[in-house]
Amino acid sequence: MLAKITTMAVAKPLCSVSCLLLSSSLVSVVSLLFLFSNSLTSDPNPRISHDTSQTGINVFVAELPRSLNYGLLDKYWSSSPDSRIPSDPDHPTPKPNSAKPGKYPPYPENPLIKQYSAEYWIMGDLETPPKKRTGSFAKRVFSESEADVVFVPFFATLSAEMELGNGKGTSFRKKSGNLDYQRQRQVLDFLKKTQAWKRSGGRDHVFVLTDPVAMWHVREEIALSILLVVDFGGWFRQDSKSFNGSSFPERIEHTQVSVIKDVIVPYTHLLPRLDLSQNQRRHSLLYFKGAKHRHRGGLIREKLWDLLVDEHDIVMEEGFPNATGKEQSIRGMRNSEFCLHPAGDTPTSCRLFDAIQSLCIPVIVSDNIELPFEGMIDYSEFTVFVSVSDALRPKWLANHLRKFSERDKETFRSRMAKVQSVFVYHNGKPDGIGPVQPDGAVNHIWKKVHQKVPMVKEAVIRERRKPAGTSVPVRCQCI
Repeated sequence: MLAKITTMAVAKPLCSVSCLLLSSSLVSVVSLLFLFSNSLTSDPNPRISHDTSQTGINVFVAELPRSLNYGLLDKYWSSSPDSRIPSDPDHPTPKPNSAKPGKYPPYPENPLIKQYSAEYWIMGDLETPPKKRTGSFAKRVFSESEADVVFVPFFATLSAEMELGNGKGTSFRKKSGNLDYQRQRQVLDFLKKTQAWKRSGGRDHVFVLTDPVAMWHVREEIALSILLVVDFGGWFRQDSKSFNGSSFPERIEHTQVSVIKDVIVPYTHLLPRLDLSQNQRRHSLLYFKGAKHRHRGGLIREKLWDLLVDEHDIVMEEGFPNATGKEQSIRGMRNSEFCLHPAGDTPTSCRLFDAIQSLCIPVIVSDNIELPFEGMIDYSEFTVFVSVSDALRPKWLANHLRKFSERDKETFRSRMAKVQSVFVYHNGKPDGIGPVQPDGAVNHIWKKVHQKVPMVKEAVIRERRKPAGTSVPVRCQCI
């Protein structure tokens, strides 16, 4: 038989070659179909997306003077205590000037500022020596031409909060005598002279604006940039009057912020993490701690408070985030099945992320809210979403929450435990310098920024090819 096959091969070489080519083609087609089939059957929406095809994002750090980032911390630690923090004799707040100066000073423990500390941890990751940054998704480059984006290392939140903490809230909206405005102006004047800004119009520049009032005076000038914000609720203007003459906040048109170009990032949680193995029996149905009345917005919160405060298994506490308030919140969140999350001054707050770290099932009462890392995380797997109209119906919310079985609540908490690390910024280093958690908040932020890069590059190219003198009305500065 072997001889016969050999003879046939010699007699008809052209047929052999054709057969081989056909066989090779069939193998290739089958392989492609196999791969395509796998791509269709794979889970398109995992609870936490770990896309291994993303190798990282190249980040160039704009060369701002130290006085606009770590130098601000030097100034903070040598200043007077924050005038907004009430005294607490049983838990005195450490004085700012008690910290030791250094190249990388610690970020304030002041809860009004600490909740916005994303700027510190993102900067700390980029400042970490390359050999220690093996787990970082952001790859720091030292040439603008190699960069996907330009990171602006301005501690905008700290700058704004220091101005407010010095008792200058009444003059914050003014430019004259406002040190925060002077720093904002210094940042923009510097950036606009760089080739990187001129090349893109600032579209590929990344600003950290976690505080709703960060860079308040220059927002129109950075409207094209990639903004890292906790939500869009802080983008207000106060120049409108109602028919009876009282002031109402009016949202700025969506020519400045959009989920298309911007990234929603988490607040820094203030409460410690509770491991699922440490979870104990919870005795309250629902918990809320915070101010009933807010300066702007918060009407839903006040109505909810009045509806829920007399329910026997619901705890509604007035409180402030000082040391005593922190201890109360730890006990309250760990002792309750659900934690209420109504809007206040803005749609979100660090309360949501404290609840997640406490394994207290969040109850979000909102018809319109932006949440961090959507598309990577499905919040509906561990969060209860309630419409405003339902929540404001007497007895409806309490009765709705009581319908969840023990098994339902256990499932919520087990899923929540899997995403706790996603909302953690802290890398365990007091100066913020060191490897980030690979599955932590900093890496997830850069992965979301990485998703914006193709659109940003397209917008830059589209802008370049426009003929001189072209005038197009701005409908949305999304990219």
